[in-house]
This record gives sequence, C-alpha cells and structure tokens, in this order.
Amino acid sequence: MVENIVHAIQDDYADDYAWCYGCGRLNKDGLRLRTGWDGDNTLTIYTPREEQTAIPGFVYGGLIASLIDCHGTGSASLAMHRKNGHEPGEGIEPPRFVTGSLKVDFVKPTPHGVPLKAVGTVEEIHPKKWNVSVEVFANDVCCAKGTVVAVVMPNTFLQK
Repeated sequence: MVENIVHAIQDDYADDYAWCYGCGRLNKDGLRLRTGWDGDNTLTIYTPREEQTAIPGFVYGGLIASLIDCHGTGSASLAMHRKNGHEPGEGIEPPRFVTGSLKVDFVKPTPHGVPLKAVGTVEEIHPKKWNVSVEVFANDVCCAKGTVVAVVMPNTFLQK
C-alpha cells in the first residue's frame, strides 16, 4: 500500500473550491485531506490531531465520518477525472462532487496517535453519481466502514 499521496486530486481543485473543512487545501484550520490512487483503489492517509479525541486514547467519531465523507467525494472526482482521460497533476481541473448520502458504521474503537488509512472502492451508478465504499484502518485493523453517494456539484454551487 502507498504510504503517502504524491499528487492528490484536491491539489488540482480550483482555488474558489478548495475551502472545504475536510479536504480544502486552502482552509488553514481544516483537515486538508488528500486523496490519490493506490492501484484500483483510492487512498487517503490522515493522522488525527490531539484535539480530535473522543475519550483519551481514541479518535472522535465525527472525524472518522468526515474522513469517509471527503475521501468519498475525492474518490469520485478521481474516478470521473480518469474516466475523462486525465490523472491528477496534468493541469486539468477535475470535476467536483458533493455528498448526496453518507452512511458510517463504527466497527471497532479507533486508537489515537496512529495514521488512519481510508481505502475506497468506486462504482459509477449514474453519469452524475458515484457510489464509494470506504474502509478506515488504524494499524491495519478496520475500525470503520462507510458508503458515500457522491453527486457532481450542481452549477448553482459555482461562483465563476
């Protein structure tokens, strides 16, 4: 498995749309999650900050939900970008997605202080909708599973 993301899809989002709390590279207070390819799957690696604690020693569940959410929309962007003949880093702005649905199952308590790996499997379900199954691992143990239905960002969201 890849241990870091060299060029993430979020690196190519237009500045006007790079402010998401979860994955916006320009949001100095956000998580700045980064999603890339790992073979046929997608990968995001994130090490929780001290304040992202539920109880001492364990990660706050809302952070895990945010990780699954932004990993899902980033994964859909990667998949559609590839379907359109492009890869991250080519200088082509990728499509943007928003969350249509988010389901999270917490499988085991998630230990704090270790990198979390979100691994996604992407399936197109409609020309403007993608289903992303996500598993979150800590120390190679699956701690959470989720499903994101990612929808192409409506034009009403665009400020250009």
